[in-house]
Amino acid sequence: MVTILGTHTVIPKEETPKGLLWLSDNDQLWRWSHTPSIYVYKSKQNNNTVLVERMRDSLSEILVHYYPLAGRLNWTAGGRLELDCNANGALLLEAESKKSMAEYGDFTPNQPGIKELIPAVDYSRQMNELPLFLAQVTKFHGGDGGFAVGILWSHPLGDGLAAIRFINSWAKLTRGAKLDPSELPFLDRSALKSTEPLTSPRFDHREFKPLPLILGRTDNIEEQKKKTTFALLKLTSEHVQKLKKNAIVTENGNGPHNQSQRPYSRFEVISAHIWRCACKARNLEENQPTVVKFNVDIRNRMNPPLPQNYFGNALGPTVTPTCYLKEITSQPISYAAQKIREAVKKVSNHEFVKSQMDYVAGFENRWDLIRTPYLEKGEYRADVPFFGNPNIILGSWMSMPFYEADFGLGKPFYFGPAGVCPYDRAVIALMPDEDGDNGYAVVVYMHFQVEHMKDFIKYFWEDI
Repeated sequence: MVTILGTHTVIPKEETPKGLLWLSDNDQLWRWSHTPSIYVYKSKQNNNTVLVERMRDSLSEILVHYYPLAGRLNWTAGGRLELDCNANGALLLEAESKKSMAEYGDFTPNQPGIKELIPAVDYSRQMNELPLFLAQVTKFHGGDGGFAVGILWSHPLGDGLAAIRFINSWAKLTRGAKLDPSELPFLDRSALKSTEPLTSPRFDHREFKPLPLILGRTDNIEEQKKKTTFALLKLTSEHVQKLKKNAIVTENGNGPHNQSQRPYSRFEVISAHIWRCACKARNLEENQPTVVKFNVDIRNRMNPPLPQNYFGNALGPTVTPTCYLKEITSQPISYAAQKIREAVKKVSNHEFVKSQMDYVAGFENRWDLIRTPYLEKGEYRADVPFFGNPNIILGSWMSMPFYEADFGLGKPFYFGPAGVCPYDRAVIALMPDEDGDNGYAVVVYMHFQVEHMKDFIKYFWEDI
């Protein structure tokens, strides 16, 4: 049980610009509710109040530079999200748990009590009343001490990289260091404005179109209703190298696969492995169409690249070519890895990204057709994008420096999602590990339907 000891509305330390900040079309794609995550620290520091005071002061300081996070979201008449930079503030909670750190297990979202380490939000309130950034600092009970920092982040404000840069800068100020000018955010989002006058898309943007359904179905309502669960799967460097080695062997095992191309990356082979295991675990028809969808950071894929420390959403959705289940399960892993590579390559094309921006801009005043909506618990709709069975959505957090978030407590020993995704989703990330490459191991945060998770895990390890 967690007791909230204090609730602090934190506003910028200095006067900041007021008024509306234009949100890009890329920002419009995301559900306006919050994304939960958690950092866990083993520090034995005893005084929670002193820590929270330092974090509150530094949060007030960092919000001078990241003042949009102290604002509020509104709807326009056309259904577009806009950001009112009104300095209403972020929310910081001080809390204390009656449980020890050990009683929370491995801190994955399946563990009982994890939700109590995350700030609670009342979504029955008007959207323009809700803080965009909330953090809860919870001290664990017992001699071993330790702290959890639970985060809620409003996705329309920025993607994962934007969030991590903000949190790391906040942590740096908390421990008494100063920010370099190169660490300050670039807030102007006009670099992601579509062309004017609006140009027709130059590509067939399948990534925004409905994904394959299970054969014989006319919608995905039945799949939406199925419960998902979570597993944390840790890959050693030997596991990763074996997957890479498997991906360069031809169908008959007699030699390297397409020696002229570069070897498949960690993301490509691990994604391919996840896709194959998901297809096997679901036990669908062999001619079942299936795809993988994921987002690619486009900051350095634009021409010219986006400004350094661009603060906002800069994600290019992409999808693999449609494959049949039998192709994915019976062909070597290199087959699926090549399909992943093709999806990445599409978003590496500046003209494709610009066309994608124009395609999205064409939904002006019809955002409900393309934006992932907020659904109440138990609400299911056939018109809502669904990325699960027979497909899967992937994410890569391998380039995100989560473990630099040192608030003076040392680096976190754990970072991860604090909620179970309602559809099949895998996120590939890094976790500190003394035996891993450069001190890190690759982990997969796996959200999968309860009825198939056991088989998925079985194939995940057997097929390496």
